[in-house]
Amino acid sequence: MAHKTHQHAPQGHRPLDRLDLSAKADPDSYDQSLQDLQTRFMVIQQAYLHTGNNAVIVFEGWDAAGKGGTIRRIASVMDPRGFKVWPIAAPTQQEQDHHYLTRFWQRLPGRGEIAVFDRSWYGRLLVERVEGFAKPSQWGRAFGEINEFERMLVDDGTRVMKVFLYITPDEQLKRFRDRMEDPLKRWKLSYEDFRNRERWDDYQDAANEMLERTSTSGAPWLVLPANDKKYARLEAMNAIADTLSDGVDLQPPKPDDKLRARFERLIKEEN
Repeated sequence: MAHKTHQHAPQGHRPLDRLDLSAKADPDSYDQSLQDLQTRFMVIQQAYLHTGNNAVIVFEGWDAAGKGGTIRRIASVMDPRGFKVWPIAAPTQQEQDHHYLTRFWQRLPGRGEIAVFDRSWYGRLLVERVEGFAKPSQWGRAFGEINEFERMLVDDGTRVMKVFLYITPDEQLKRFRDRMEDPLKRWKLSYEDFRNRERWDDYQDAANEMLERTSTSGAPWLVLPANDKKYARLEAMNAIADTLSDGVDLQPPKPDDKLRARFERLIKEEN
């Protein structure tokens, strides 16, 4: 894999401007690297089921930057009984009648579980801010509200991993074209994608401020260049696996003595 160029925000002003968007994965080692990472996630999940650890993984970033593809590579090897992906769209009218964080509280993982948010509470600081769906007073106080929300999760023992994927306008247009021309991918395109693209600079300003002001010691942002999908995918998965496994006993527990004895008795009975 190519040299690492991801950024943990904050590192000064405008984190997105400092990314090396030419970073690429090694095509010769990609398949094996992906397989190794997927095995790591399987091991992590079986450990969480026994240790009671839990985790929240947040994916944010530009439309067509590869969030869904990365999530899919993780989810494909996980048991859905302890792993949940939440695709976040615009809030319903009922959800709008409550504090914007309410719908996220209801989707947090229980003990032993891992929850992935494909977009998240950061919508208040991105689309809701830029498109005027939230008043300046609302999104202005959201920086502190979100930091406190995540601090409470971390203090309660939840691991919080946040990944932001960024691509250039030219690369995004190329991916939009691929989606439009592929009937199996066309569903991914929406009018909102084009609307957001028209306000690229506004979204970039909002994202830079968000990354700087909501990257904390307990819940830092991992900011990745994603012009090369495979590079961003491997970097994100590796960083997530490191965070989820840090300090966790990943060794499978030994079989319970009574369980082993019952199994051995079953074998004798069957023979």
